[in-house]
Amino acid sequence: MKLDRILNEVESRSVELPEFQRGYVWNGEQVRNLFWSLYRRNPVGSLLMWETAAGATKVKGNGAVAAGQNIKLLLDGQQRITSAYGVIRGEAPAFFDGNAEAFTDLHFHIDEEKFEFYQSTKMASDPLWIDVSRLMRNGLTPYFRIMETVDREAANRRLERLNTLLQVKEIDIYIEEITGSDRSLDEVVDIFNAVNSGGTKLSKGDLALAKICAGWPEARDAIKDHLRRWKKVGYDFTPDWLLRCLNTVLTGEANFRFLDYKKPAEIQEGLKRAANAVNHSLNLIADRLGLDHDRVLFGRYAIPVMARYFDRKDGFLGGSESDKLLFWYLQAAMWGRFSGSTATKIDQDIEAMDSGGLEGLLKQMHLWHGRLGVVPSHFEGWGLGARFYPILYLLTRMGGAKDFCSGVELRKGLLGEGSSLEVHHIFPKAQLYKHGFSRAEVNSLANFCFLTADCNKSISDSLPETYFPEKEGKNPGVLASQWIPKDESLWRIENYRDFLEARRSLLATEANSRLAGLLHGETRWMEGGETESQARPVVGGITSEEERRELEALKAWATEQGLSPGKLPFDFSDPKTGEQVAVFDLAWPGGIQDGLTHPVAVLLDEGDELIRFANDAGYRFFTSTDAFKQYVEKDILKRGETGEADSGPASPN
Repeated sequence: MKLDRILNEVESRSVELPEFQRGYVWNGEQVRNLFWSLYRRNPVGSLLMWETAAGATKVKGNGAVAAGQNIKLLLDGQQRITSAYGVIRGEAPAFFDGNAEAFTDLHFHIDEEKFEFYQSTKMASDPLWIDVSRLMRNGLTPYFRIMETVDREAANRRLERLNTLLQVKEIDIYIEEITGSDRSLDEVVDIFNAVNSGGTKLSKGDLALAKICAGWPEARDAIKDHLRRWKKVGYDFTPDWLLRCLNTVLTGEANFRFLDYKKPAEIQEGLKRAANAVNHSLNLIADRLGLDHDRVLFGRYAIPVMARYFDRKDGFLGGSESDKLLFWYLQAAMWGRFSGSTATKIDQDIEAMDSGGLEGLLKQMHLWHGRLGVVPSHFEGWGLGARFYPILYLLTRMGGAKDFCSGVELRKGLLGEGSSLEVHHIFPKAQLYKHGFSRAEVNSLANFCFLTADCNKSISDSLPETYFPEKEGKNPGVLASQWIPKDESLWRIENYRDFLEARRSLLATEANSRLAGLLHGETRWMEGGETESQARPVVGGITSEEERRELEALKAWATEQGLSPGKLPFDFSDPKTGEQVAVFDLAWPGGIQDGLTHPVAVLLDEGDELIRFANDAGYRFFTSTDAFKQYVEKDILKRGETGEADSGPASPN
């Protein structure tokens, strides 16, 4: 079928996009490559469509869809057809969901035969840069004046090139069709996943959302609104995660198939209830534990269980009741309860909670993990991705830790420039490396504390034996408030390992005190089970705020390319026990294109042990952000290539 006819059918809404499709994710480079391929008459791939009755499944976009006749649902080809429509028609199609800037202002240089997006400094005064959308709308006539400035041969060459570009609308695109209105949505999604070999397959959450949207078209926007609100206050959640919360609140189950039996009105009300229950959970975790932003919010798949509990209580919990729920949450987070078989563990916990309340929930946790107390070796982790890093932050917020320089308690809401909290290396990194300590020792959790940015900067590379007496003299009690050993001999760098051991004991004692306080006397849950020797060392970790900022910037870059941002840091855990084994700085455990490419990790300034571990685990790893970007641009985005136009970040559709 001619490309122009396909675009006409998109315009008349005879061709639609099913709701289960993800939105438009291509970037400008991919659009440029598509038009280069069209211009050169290179193959751009076939399309796959499902011909069915209007109303057989929910479609994207607003407005009326043709009723009483069959329509074609575009299963494979969304990115190409959306890009072609956006450039050729100069606007997005009705089913569009994405960033229109990716196909806006594409220009073509007549003499150099290249496509680029508009740059005023480069193109404003050069009439040889032609707006492709304007050419498609107005034809050749407006450009005849450009031909007058050159000889006839050159003018003819320019006209031929413009005409070649204009005639891309007449290119034949092969269409494969699935027919039959008796096809189920599940069956068609299976077909979509089978043929969509170059893109991201649909998850169970995607399919669940598609089914929800069939009865409640505004569901996707409603979910996005909730996610945006949480992001504004520092929490970054995914649609799948919120759907899991909705599912547990509404059905008491983790499996999305139970949503199939709920009516649209029930789901709409259930989403409100779930969002409200999540708000209660986040407020409780932030206010009582101090875990008030995304970087320290660990154990997030415990929240669907908490949401179920809050919803059943209509949001009203007594003081001791809410504290015991927080105790369970911390246990789930510390021991990686949901690191493997997430849905199974959620089902087990909800069943225990629904039948036995908090008592049943705590009993389930105790049976699974054993002793629910903390031992000093749990603080042997290192780096900002260590499982107990949020616990150190929690102790700082809950325990009245004070800033070394000002003596002010480091609680939420400190005002003024330089008052934000930063990780401080108690023994400075440079000095420790000079004395031959390993990276893991240098960045041990027991060598971390939190200070205001100003204080952290002022201490710089001073050794504790120098700055500890000064800070304690000005603000008595600040050292004890940060669990610093009193023995001054431990403040010397030659006794650094003994300092770590002593501080781990102080931190473990404080952690157990805080946990016991949440139980209001029912400390039997913290007894028995795990011994000191069972806590094993973890390899890998983010070692500084500078490194984290570099990784955050890389995450943002990946998002700009239309890719998943990855997980920062990534907690590599034993799927059976939940025990943390390693920490990857930034990882895509399902691959850059989920389920289609191999797992990928970015490991900055890591040792050989973690690199070997990542390699043995089947990860393709990169030790610099530049190397990772080159991989993405070459192997994923196919930048710089002028062949296949459909290689891209999520789908060739």
